[in-house]
Amino acid sequence: MTIIDNAIYVDGIRTENPQSLSETFERMRERQGMSWIGLYRPSEEEIREVADEFGIHALVVEDALAGHQRSKLERYGDVLFMVLRPARYLDEAEEVEFGEVHVVVGPDFVVTIRHAESPDLGRVRRRLEDDPTLLARGPEAVLYAILDEVVDEYSPVLAGLENDIDEIESQLFEDDVDATQRIYELGREVIDFQRATQPLSGMLEALLRGSEKYLVDEELQRYLRDVLDHTLRVADRANTFRTVLDNALTVESTIVARRQNEEMRRMTELSIRQNDEVKKISGWAAILFAPTLVGTIYGMNFDHMPELHWVLGYPMAIAMMLAMGLGLYAAFKRKGWL
Repeated sequence: MTIIDNAIYVDGIRTENPQSLSETFERMRERQGMSWIGLYRPSEEEIREVADEFGIHALVVEDALAGHQRSKLERYGDVLFMVLRPARYLDEAEEVEFGEVHVVVGPDFVVTIRHAESPDLGRVRRRLEDDPTLLARGPEAVLYAILDEVVDEYSPVLAGLENDIDEIESQLFEDDVDATQRIYELGREVIDFQRATQPLSGMLEALLRGSEKYLVDEELQRYLRDVLDHTLRVADRANTFRTVLDNALTVESTIVARRQNEEMRRMTELSIRQNDEVKKISGWAAILFAPTLVGTIYGMNFDHMPELHWVLGYPMAIAMMLAMGLGLYAAFKRKGWL
């Protein structure tokens, strides 16, 4: 059964704990109280049963069944439909997990449909039951408490994201650390967080604008303005995170480019040094090869060579070898090869 909690309240006091939806509808009208039905991933049949009994619009049913909705506020006559995107920070994974909760508020009922573990609506219910004066203000009080809980749960998420950003900033200037992927991943989480939180301010402002028309309690209006203030602060911090991450990505790109330039310069210097070594080796090889060429010619076993029986033939060959070697050495030295 997907009914997590089901109760009827009269003047802010819990008076009934119906065991079924049909019993809830019957007792609620008998006692002229307010029913609060909490559903967790309900079936289509259960959603349609609640919708038929309370006259909930078919589009609300469609959205509740489909899930994966953006944060939004819609009104169908005297029924208010709100989609909230709660979030929680997972310390071990160092990432943000987003949930989804649908709240349907009517003149004398509240239906909450939760699609994830967050928010803890049981804590919201206990808080309101401990404050009958607030709960006696009607379904809008329940809506306020749920909004307040969702916005309060954003604080640990902001703290976790801020800690991750601080870690990235400390890694930017460390050698052999590439933070680009982590910056992109964290940027994606911040964008998702902004999508979940930014619509809330407009939703709360719309609720406050319609307060007089729908006779919302004045004290509840003050509470809603307080939630709006918290929401704006959350949105401001998320925008700041986005800016910091954009700047961090720019700095990281600059650092990576600088490292690449330094590596290219180092490789160029190494290549130049290798070229110098090759030049030296080639130069000395040429110097040594020239005398070898002369020696090779005179080492041939020919009978008819003019210099074989010439007294100055040997000194001439040595002189040729030295002259060729010294000439090549001077030429290579002038060109900077040696």
